[in-house]
Amino acid sequence: MLNLIIKDTFNKELPADSIQENTRRQVTEACFSFVTPKKTSNPKMLHVSDEMAKELGFSAEEIASEAFKNVFTGNEVYPNTYPYAMCYGGHQFGHWAGQLGDGRAINLFEIVYNNKNWALQLKGAGETPYSRTADGLAVLRSSIREYLCSEAMYHLGVPTTRALSLALSGDQVLRDVMYDGNAAYEKGAIVCRTAESFLRFGNYQILAARGDVKTLKTLVDYTIKHHFSNLGNPSKETYVSFFKEVADRSLEMVIHWQRVGFVHGVMNTDNMSILGLTIDYGPYGWLEGYDDGWTPNTTDNTHKRYRYGAQPEIVLWNLYQLANALYPLIEEAEPLEAILEYYQEKFPEVYIQMMREKLGLFSSKETDDKLVSDLEEVLQKTETDMTIFFRLLANVSKKDTVQEAIKKIEKAFYTPSEFVDEIKLAWEKWCQNYLERLQNETTSDKEKKAKMNAVNPKYVLRNYMAQLVIDDADKGNYTLLNELYELLKKPYDEQPKYEKWFAKRPEWARNKVGCSMLSCSS
Repeated sequence: MLNLIIKDTFNKELPADSIQENTRRQVTEACFSFVTPKKTSNPKMLHVSDEMAKELGFSAEEIASEAFKNVFTGNEVYPNTYPYAMCYGGHQFGHWAGQLGDGRAINLFEIVYNNKNWALQLKGAGETPYSRTADGLAVLRSSIREYLCSEAMYHLGVPTTRALSLALSGDQVLRDVMYDGNAAYEKGAIVCRTAESFLRFGNYQILAARGDVKTLKTLVDYTIKHHFSNLGNPSKETYVSFFKEVADRSLEMVIHWQRVGFVHGVMNTDNMSILGLTIDYGPYGWLEGYDDGWTPNTTDNTHKRYRYGAQPEIVLWNLYQLANALYPLIEEAEPLEAILEYYQEKFPEVYIQMMREKLGLFSSKETDDKLVSDLEEVLQKTETDMTIFFRLLANVSKKDTVQEAIKKIEKAFYTPSEFVDEIKLAWEKWCQNYLERLQNETTSDKEKKAKMNAVNPKYVLRNYMAQLVIDDADKGNYTLLNELYELLKKPYDEQPKYEKWFAKRPEWARNKVGCSMLSCSS
């Protein structure tokens, strides 16, 4: 038996859907619907995050128990708990989509351990009233990507939801990976995700869009009480402060994305956490070659709305939508507009400071803006691996010549033969300016390297790495799954035994589905 301290608040303090049947429908004047996970035919626990299990208070005996497996695959409902799916709406690719909701996520319960509150949720545990035409299930492929990525992001220092467990359901699930008419059966899987809360911008948007100000106020007051209690009792001033803190957290999150080269791929408002966490790992990816316009999502290939370089402005656009949703409680546009303007003004400041740290510059000079913009331009003249470039740049010394500096970073170039003429001159010019800028720094080369290596990861979860895990797992081999899980716990450390993963994307992965091409079912 599991020994959990249950402290459910969401499904006790907020209005529930009055209809009990699990049928697809519009759910009004409610924040959630009660729903029971689907029992699976032959569940098997593949991996449990030892760190997350410890954080939640699970013992080794509990993790190995049948009860753990059954609860976290949806085959048993923990006593005196009432699973539910959230109701929310959202803008998808810039267009209002109306009601969306937890179509394949079921919230099990909330627990308290070491004075921390955690909501635990199963992804892929069956249909809900919000599943529309889908089956509410998930496949091993996408579940591995979610499981590894959320834990990898946590260790990179990026605000994120986390994962407790990854399990096979024992069932087959039909999926059309690239939406091209080639559907096939895949292994079903379930991930247990955890966070302080899974509330998103869309939870508030759907209520405002329906003119349900009463439920909107109830939800906002609940959110402040449990997740922003430092702001005080509900009032118009508190609601403005709440929006300001959401903006601050969202800005911090996206700055971290840009720092490590992470591209979310589908930044719809229903995928924006109210707590500023990275949420919903679908067609994500890390930059291989530095490309401001890259997006991993094939659905977004034409317009590239959610490309790497646009992510900060998309966060702002999404904040505008949240401001519109909160307006009925504040009834004044000016304070909300002031916060949005603050975000616009603040972003360049925090971005340039983040880039200074990546470059090993710990003082401030007006010319830094140009140094950074010139770098962003030269990085795209020839395909240059972002992660490897910044990691190798830490080895550049103040005393180096331009040619010595280039020698130290050349491993980051995908096609060294292109490093001639205009491209070579551009890199030489930038390196010269960078070396001159380093002369203004008082830190030693050793100290600079240590500080740079603390913000520039050596290892990230490249899509080809995740695909190798998926390919092995499809054959029943989970050794690589555990190897990458361990590797990604210490992304800033050298880890000599894993040096093979400090490498550019192999050529075979350039145009392979799952490596360069991903869909929302990924």
